[in-house]
Amino acid sequence: MPHPARVLGAADVRLVLKHTKGRRYAARDPVIVLLSFKAGLRACEIAGLDWGMVLRPDATLAAQIHVAGTIAKNGSARTVPLHADLLDALLVLHLDQGRPRDGPVILSERGGRMSAHTIVNWFRRIYAQVGLDGCSSHSGRRTFITRSARLIHKAGGSLRDIQELAGHRSLKTTERYIEGDRDAQRKLIRLI
Repeated sequence: MPHPARVLGAADVRLVLKHTKGRRYAARDPVIVLLSFKAGLRACEIAGLDWGMVLRPDATLAAQIHVAGTIAKNGSARTVPLHADLLDALLVLHLDQGRPRDGPVILSERGGRMSAHTIVNWFRRIYAQVGLDGCSSHSGRRTFITRSARLIHKAGGSLRDIQELAGHRSLKTTERYIEGDRDAQRKLIRLI
């Protein structure tokens, strides 16, 4: 059985972001990373995301992403609030692309839509370039879900909220994404 994608710590995410900002597509590449780590999107959802899913009718950025059923796994549409870092990166990309009202958010070198397979390979190259082993295009999603699970109590929410953000039909699926924390387990045992 293959190992699940590695969950990254904050320093590793910063390393990946720093690496993407110094590249040829400095406006696009951080958005790809942030869509994974700060919105929990799958590779197919990143590839399928259109500007209409992140813009208001007046063509300004909305406060959330509407992940349409047409791009979501199993057709499970959902709404994901925009993290401030992702909002900032999307603003830069929107300006860089000439403020489009529609069309793909993530463009290939040739100006067309990237495929999900291309996104998967893009993540593989980035992780290899920065020396992070055990990572895949799913690392951002697993990190998003695990981090959300560790922080949800501070927001007054529950695992059901994370399930909805992830677009999972079953809470059991969401639970499989969450990586345990040995330090937290030790602290918990000491509290009992």
